[in-house]
Amino acid sequence: MMTITSKTKEIKEQHQGIATLLAFALLPLSGFATDIYIPSLPTMAGEMQVSSIQVQLTLSIFLISYGISQLFIGSVLDSFGRYKVCLVSLLIFAAASFVIAVTHNIYLIYVMRVIHGLTVGAIVVAKRAYFVDLFTGDKLKHYLSLFSIIWSTGPIVAPFVGGYLQTALGWESNFYFLAGFALVFAILELIYSGETLVHFTEFRLRKIVDIYVNMIKTASFTLGIVMLGLAYCMVMVYNMTGPFIIEHHLQLTPVVAGYSSLVLGFAWMVGGFIGKATINKPFFRRLVINVAMQLVFVILMIISLQFITNLYSLIFFAFIIHVGAGYTFNNYFTFCLGKFPKNAGIAGGLTGGITYVIVSFLSYGIVNVVPAKDERNLSYSYLIMILLSIIVMFVIFKMNQKEEKNKSLS
Repeated sequence: MMTITSKTKEIKEQHQGIATLLAFALLPLSGFATDIYIPSLPTMAGEMQVSSIQVQLTLSIFLISYGISQLFIGSVLDSFGRYKVCLVSLLIFAAASFVIAVTHNIYLIYVMRVIHGLTVGAIVVAKRAYFVDLFTGDKLKHYLSLFSIIWSTGPIVAPFVGGYLQTALGWESNFYFLAGFALVFAILELIYSGETLVHFTEFRLRKIVDIYVNMIKTASFTLGIVMLGLAYCMVMVYNMTGPFIIEHHLQLTPVVAGYSSLVLGFAWMVGGFIGKATINKPFFRRLVINVAMQLVFVILMIISLQFITNLYSLIFFAFIIHVGAGYTFNNYFTFCLGKFPKNAGIAGGLTGGITYVIVSFLSYGIVNVVPAKDERNLSYSYLIMILLSIIVMFVIFKMNQKEEKNKSLS
């Protein structure tokens, strides 16, 4: 272990307020990196003369690399510091965004999306650590409680902005926007921010791996992460298929697709708020009610297609299902982190990392099995994920009963 040297740039006291605002502003970057170009997916497929599946893969590739990044980046940040890693990552992210904007080669875009995922993982985890480094007690709890709410602004605002950029300037403008965003924040970081890590620790891979293995062996924890993946997968499947349904099947504009994603991003936030409000209610009872409501509404969605199919019916049913998904995610994220209170940081990185890997593979698999054709296919995709959620939740419930029984006997 070694302490920070005098050469390390530290945050000046008068700049701490601005540095904190910058940290909050960068938390939704993962949402911006995925959702801003969602309304442009059909146009990208057409202009590059590739299939919808090939364009949708750009989302999955980002999610895989973003998830993998979260698995190891925390240890890197503890060893090499937050500030320099974050600053370099912003510059690399900006360069990758620029390359995507100027190329029409789908395979080069895939490579740049891998870089996007790795750098965004470093930026977001570094900014989470910023708050733990600088604040304690009630102030830290207050800031941490704002994380999920602020993160939700990415999926809400990004498609709305992206829809207008697509209509006015073309799909490339989304990535020029991301490049400019990253460069501006890199400059602001250079001026106002600095290193917050007090002690640099030695990078010990073996110890980290042992902790990870122990966590993964805890079945209820691992299945809880699967529940998180299924919940967020409902959102991602819509993100991958919704624009094609709205722009191709319903013959509406990218702006409408952007507004629709904004509404459904708000649904996710509503689910999170409801989850926070009911946190003291019996855990499995409230989750059973939630998933039962999702099942009822997806069945109603399928039945309603015999009589009506338009944008309003699509958004109505998707909104309710996404509220339920946000509720599930909020509850199971707390559930997973609560399993290992002594290693909450590693548990958080592992939870987030594996969740995004699950989402990337599962969402891409589902859109391959049930392509982005119409509202009926979307409803079938929802049904598959809800039924899987019921099965996994039942297994977790049985495992927890067994764990409690063993504790009482011992």
